Amino acid sequence: MNAEIICVGTEILLGDIVDTNSAFISRHLAAMGINLYHHCAVGDNPQRLEEQLAISLSHSDLVILTGGLGPTYDDLTKETVAKHFGRALVPDTDSMERLNSFFSKNGRVMTENNKKQALIPEGGMAVKNDNGTAPGIILEADGKIVILLPGPPREMTAMFTSEIVPYLQKFQSATFVSKNIHIFGMGESQVESMLKDMMVSMENPTVAPYAKTGEVLLRVTASSDSPEHALAIINPVIEKITAVIGKQVIYGIDAESLQKALVLALRQKHLKVATAESCTGGLLSQRVTEIPGSSEVFDCGLVTYSNEQKIKLLSVNPATLEQYGAVSAQTAAEMAENVRKLANADIGLSVTGIAGPGGGTPEKPVGRVYVACSSKNGTAVKELNLGRGTGAERDTIRHLASSHALHMGLAAAEKL
Repeated sequence: MNAEIICVGTEILLGDIVDTNSAFISRHLAAMGINLYHHCAVGDNPQRLEEQLAISLSHSDLVILTGGLGPTYDDLTKETVAKHFGRALVPDTDSMERLNSFFSKNGRVMTENNKKQALIPEGGMAVKNDNGTAPGIILEADGKIVILLPGPPREMTAMFTSEIVPYLQKFQSATFVSKNIHIFGMGESQVESMLKDMMVSMENPTVAPYAKTGEVLLRVTASSDSPEHALAIINPVIEKITAVIGKQVIYGIDAESLQKALVLALRQKHLKVATAESCTGGLLSQRVTEIPGSSEVFDCGLVTYSNEQKIKLLSVNPATLEQYGAVSAQTAAEMAENVRKLANADIGLSVTGIAGPGGGTPEKPVGRVYVACSSKNGTAVKELNLGRGTGAERDTIRHLASSHALHMGLAAAEKL
């Protein structure tokens, strides 16, 4: 089965919102073995939408549209789909009852335009929306399948997972399973160079690289008649990849992120981490604490931009700052050691550097960062040169610096 995605909404074309729906749907279609050939965005214009719908249906078996199902005059997705197939819009009883119940529960009067949300193309099937008012729609017509989903991601993702995935599974001819290898500390080009022969030659499973900010993700995907057999095909390939590129750069399988891998490792070993930050301004502690369950492993994070506060809160030796400066291996080491002691933590992580765009010198340019990790096994410091001289890379430098700190923390946790 071949598929396309059409995201409807002028706000997407104008850049007012980011289309996350296509990425979410794409991942699920790939997992089901449904080939996704294109996805695009179309504004709230019925003529252009109908033109794109005709193009998509001309070479795809399945077209999924998101957005344009609401009550306002510019929500015209189902009207356009109904017109394309020559279908009338008819009321769906269950959808109308759900609308009435929603407004009644909230003590609101339902305006007339809301009633159009309960209309669906004749012969279509309404899909309940537990997180909003507009139902989804599945229409099978002329040998094609068109699925209409609400635009708000909170509504769309829940509906797709609970209702659309089970519907589409009946079209699967095989089971597809993917495992993601998360790599930090090795660039995409180096990973490909070391694994190119494997990537090119393998057909089942396949190995595909994806670059992220400072990271590489390798997706190993197998097709089989059962999930168990697919995993049996995948696991030896993961072992081979690990042997080739080295275990030290792989921070997890299906780990999702460095911060999640660190929090899980700390929780498993009943360890705690504390952070001391300068140039990252709290980003390191934010990334740790965005993971559910982080309160079990994180008690303290300090942001000390000035030398005065480094001395006052972190007990950094004034002589260290005087001799080596705030951006130095020596200062980073003291920050990590002292925050660990202050918080009575097992691991102390610190970051100090120059994120730019100003503040750099020939000796310490923008992008020079020192990251330190302290534990009972000692203190390690890493010097990083993350700048590329573009003058617009502050956020990237900060993100990469925090990633290195997380990676060092993960390595330390594994040794405790």
